[in-house]
Amino acid sequence: MLGPHVVGQRVVVRRVLRSETGPSGGPALTDVLGTCLSWADGTCVVQPETGPSVTIAIADIVSGKPVPPRPSVRQRVTPLDAQRRALALFPDLATEPLGGWTLRHSPTSTARRANSVLAVGPSGVDGDYERVVEFYASRTGRPIAAVLPDSAEDALFRGHGWGLESNDADTLFQVASVAQASRVVSRLAPLAPQPPMSYDEDGDLVTVRLGDRASGIAAYAEDWVGFRGIEVSPEHRRQGLGVAVMAALLEWGAERGATTAYLQVLGDNVPALALYERLGFVTHHAYRYLALDQRSG
Repeated sequence: MLGPHVVGQRVVVRRVLRSETGPSGGPALTDVLGTCLSWADGTCVVQPETGPSVTIAIADIVSGKPVPPRPSVRQRVTPLDAQRRALALFPDLATEPLGGWTLRHSPTSTARRANSVLAVGPSGVDGDYERVVEFYASRTGRPIAAVLPDSAEDALFRGHGWGLESNDADTLFQVASVAQASRVVSRLAPLAPQPPMSYDEDGDLVTVRLGDRASGIAAYAEDWVGFRGIEVSPEHRRQGLGVAVMAALLEWGAERGATTAYLQVLGDNVPALALYERLGFVTHHAYRYLALDQRSG
């Protein structure tokens, strides 16, 4: 499974340490994990994540294989932690913990993200379902839950007669490197003169506007910057104005020290997904909204 074809790939190599004795009295063995830099002239060179590269005689290799790339730091964040960072996008959001769940309500926004229980993982609270229904009955009148597809929470709410809140596809929570996305978006930004860019800041949240043609919102929290509400008026679409707004929001986040960018997009929004892919966004996780069928109570 090893050979010249693994150059550039992440590998694990088990080799003999001929100058050392193992527990059984034979040669000692050790593993090296890292990127294969070369395979030639009877040696294999592996670069671990830290420290100097390791040169291994091919004759000393006992076994080895390619291994998947290590997930990026942003991909190692759990869906729950990612979702909690995104709470910053709604400045007037009122939240109430329900064990591991979060009850969310905004008096000014009708967005589902601001008016649903974030049920990603177990709540750990007895009577959690009943408390969710009671909470939203006195606020929105329509309980909604955000859950991971095919999770225990998905099954819990469906077991009480809940179904998909709408005909929308699952929502994709996507992340990217701020530095990478900024480099790409700077090349895509329109060259033609545009209206002056205005910034309306409120703490760690900003609304950017290109006159009355395009706008978008960004929020900063824990070195992540997130986007929502990126809109272009119909008569000014296909002019790169959405990209210009993205560029301004990314720059705003970078100035505050953000290293990770995130956004949330419906899984069937093909044009938006194509653009975000060009900017380096990849799906961190998917989630869906379930709602109680009011006809069944």
